[in-house]
Amino acid sequence: MPRYSEETIAQVREANDIVDVIGQHIKLTKKGANYFGLCPFHGEKTPSFSVSPQKQIYYCFGCGAGGNVINFLMEYENMSFTEALRSLADRAGIALPEAGDSGEQFGMSALKRKLYDINKDAAYFYYDRLKSREGAQGLEYFRDKRRLSDRTITHFGLGYAGKQRSELYEFLKGKGYDDESIKTSGLVIFDEQRISDRFWNRVMFPIMDQNSRVVGFGGRVMGDGQPKYLNSPETPIFDKSSVLYGLNFARKSRKPQLLLCEGYMDVIALHQTGFTNAVASLGTAFNEKHARLLRRYTEEVILTQDSDEAGIKAKLRAFPILRDAGLNVRVLDMKGHKDPDEFIKEEGAEAYEALIRGAKNAFMYETGVIRDRYDLSDPAMKTRFYEELADKLCMFTESLERDNYIQAVSHEYMINYEELKKLVEYRFLKSGVRQKERIRDEKQREETEKRAVRMEAPHEGRSENASLKAQRLLIAWGCSDHEVLRSVRTYLEPSDFNEGIMRELYEELLRESDEGEASASRLMELYPDDEEKRMQAGLIINSDSGYKSLQDMKRQELEKALTTAVQSIRACILDRETEACGDDILKLQELFRKKKELEKLHVSVGKT
Repeated sequence: MPRYSEETIAQVREANDIVDVIGQHIKLTKKGANYFGLCPFHGEKTPSFSVSPQKQIYYCFGCGAGGNVINFLMEYENMSFTEALRSLADRAGIALPEAGDSGEQFGMSALKRKLYDINKDAAYFYYDRLKSREGAQGLEYFRDKRRLSDRTITHFGLGYAGKQRSELYEFLKGKGYDDESIKTSGLVIFDEQRISDRFWNRVMFPIMDQNSRVVGFGGRVMGDGQPKYLNSPETPIFDKSSVLYGLNFARKSRKPQLLLCEGYMDVIALHQTGFTNAVASLGTAFNEKHARLLRRYTEEVILTQDSDEAGIKAKLRAFPILRDAGLNVRVLDMKGHKDPDEFIKEEGAEAYEALIRGAKNAFMYETGVIRDRYDLSDPAMKTRFYEELADKLCMFTESLERDNYIQAVSHEYMINYEELKKLVEYRFLKSGVRQKERIRDEKQREETEKRAVRMEAPHEGRSENASLKAQRLLIAWGCSDHEVLRSVRTYLEPSDFNEGIMRELYEELLRESDEGEASASRLMELYPDDEEKRMQAGLIINSDSGYKSLQDMKRQELEKALTTAVQSIRACILDRETEACGDDILKLQELFRKKKELEKLHVSVGKT
């Protein structure tokens, strides 16, 4: 049975408007009846994340994430159901009744709560050890070697694991924790011979999730032992690929971007100096989960990894991941200093602030790395450099964005703009992979738009509505002026009109026009015994579709109106064909070509 009653859950859910809650985390824009924004659960540049205030649900057309306000908080803040419910209850000022766990379905939640408690108690244990006589070595390391203030040490909860191999285990047992839970926490190792603490003779760094809960630890060995740094193993509450060190503090920073570092000390040193927006991954390669986590709290990331070869490679690996998450990326050039900690100690906070203001665009940084691999005094290597630059520029599939970067690269490396542009466009068109990616992205964009339209108007999309309006217009005008029919019949067959009365009217109109007898009254005679169809035909024939009288229109106005009508009908047909062709790349290419040609269409009439 559930922890809280359905009535209590419904009360909390109804007291928290989903638009208000989600709007505190991501930017939402009202479009029609719903709100749209960039999905926080996957990288995207075109908003496909929809929030319905009427239904009190959210749904992403890109990745399929969806649910109510409780589901959102669970996913976004990595909370359990109970934690999300409590958070929303606090927000709404609702006092939740006390209730105990029951049933196997709450077993994991109970275990997680116990693990959070074990880690919190362990953090207090290590902190106390640091301030004791036994922890003098660790305290000296933080204060003297790392120049950390007591306030910073307390703020990050830094600690020390002594040289005794089972101190923490004995402490946790004394707190009443059972062996199985202690083992699951990863803080103690159980083997056949003995039970020993995982961390000993190390200064300790509590690792907190974005909600400031201790989920694990990192420890740096005192002396020359190996490994130099050791992290907690993964547990039910600790996944290194989903945690960024310092994010619990950085997410509250008022800075316009987040600084991505490599290690604990870089983050701590930056925070101590006032750069409270610094975070770091935990000894694992930066990945998509990290990027999505960053995207929840910022739109721009500045990379501040070490300036050595490993740091450069880390930056280059992170670029595409961050871009795909929809983040703007810049890079700090620390001018020969190994890392942010060293830079700040030697140059000071103001110099580092100046670096941030002058941080280089990630793509331009990458071109600089490429430039360093070539001897430009050698004509052959200079040519290869230009070709590699051109290939990198092909990553920008939008022509305007690509041209902006061509201009920037041309200026940076003193390359003739026109020649570089030709080379880039040639290599872009030559790359079949790029072409397929562009078609795929365009198709995904169109599919997203179609799904969004269906959500707001389940029975008819905008394309269908525009086509239907255009069909009515052409039939109404065709009854009044044969020149209209002669102008549009080149582009439209009866099969292009909607099945049923619309197609029947157009077909009859063309036939009677050939005989010189087309008129509204004759079309009305098509349905002498069907009152409903006769009424529908009358509404169509007498429709003005929002345009002024045909007789009052100048030739230029009429041509523009007819062109728009034909384009609307043909575009709707192409949309249907696009939706039906699946993943047939060649067919998609042909359809996109036809759409481009359709934009150039112009209907001419003989009206004077």
